[in-house]
Amino acid sequence: MNRTILALAAFVLAVPAWAQFGGAPTVEVAAAEQREMAPTMQVAGTVLSRSDASLSAEVEGRLVEVADVGSRVAEGDVVARIEDTTLQLRVAELEAEIARGEARLEFLDAELDRVQRLAETNLAAASQIDQTRSERDMAQSDLAVARARLAQLQDQIERTRVRAPFPGVVVERVARAGERVGIGARILRLVDPDRLEVVARAPLRYYRFVQPGDELTLNAEGEVFDAPLRTVVSVGNEDLHVFELRLDIERPLPVGQTARVTIPTAELREVLAVPRDALVLRGSGTAVFVIEEDGTARRATVSTGIGQGDWIEVAGPVQAGDRIVVRGNERLRDGQEVEIRGT
Repeated sequence: MNRTILALAAFVLAVPAWAQFGGAPTVEVAAAEQREMAPTMQVAGTVLSRSDASLSAEVEGRLVEVADVGSRVAEGDVVARIEDTTLQLRVAELEAEIARGEARLEFLDAELDRVQRLAETNLAAASQIDQTRSERDMAQSDLAVARARLAQLQDQIERTRVRAPFPGVVVERVARAGERVGIGARILRLVDPDRLEVVARAPLRYYRFVQPGDELTLNAEGEVFDAPLRTVVSVGNEDLHVFELRLDIERPLPVGQTARVTIPTAELREVLAVPRDALVLRGSGTAVFVIEEDGTARRATVSTGIGQGDWIEVAGPVQAGDRIVVRGNERLRDGQEVEIRGT
């Protein structure tokens, strides 16, 4: 009996720990890669709309209508209207004046034809022709002036209707219906929430490491994504040694939200990188597990460097192309046999 127990104990001690509890663990792997990376830093930015305008009155008068805050409007929609009664009365007056001028011009044209026919039979003097032609020309000029004044009035009437220059949402109402406004007085603010950008400023010494078209990483309240850099503007001066970055975004973020923009702080260089999930942090240091040809996991102690997205630079006994464990590495031991998922 004692011999049987001793033999069983010896067998258990001889079997690796992983084999005593259900066989080789299943892991997922990814290949270590040579990648171009650069050290980075984060700078503060703000979500803004590319279409953000304060709309003002272009004529003087009393407001009779103003869109409510939160109203979504299309381009060309009327968002405010100023009373135009006086202008409409002046239009009616000018239209009557124009009708009278047209009648007089028609009469003078006919009179000039009549005088010219009489002159052919020596029944009218040349001076009479000249006088009639002069009166006809003056009537034409008076009619042109009246029509120009009518066009001006019609333009003023059109300007009593404040129209949206782009589609957007009314986010602020400065004046209300019933108030009298002067030329240039602010009425409301219109913002397009669908054309967004992030504006950030970074130290001027990093200006040469970014250029339009680069994909930069944004962190907006925990939401991380890449966005194209539309433009870079150097606005450095004696007090602020910074430059401006503007990135286009398509996410439905609120205007005014803060964001962190990751920018490179040095030239790109080629490094050996592994997925961040491959790192195992223990008291003895940072390591990754490399899958050997015989299917066992080799623990490789590494030091980390610069990171980019889900990848991070490593230095140690790892080579490009090595199979690195990225899932199931938390409890692996050096030399443990593993089963690779998907193979």
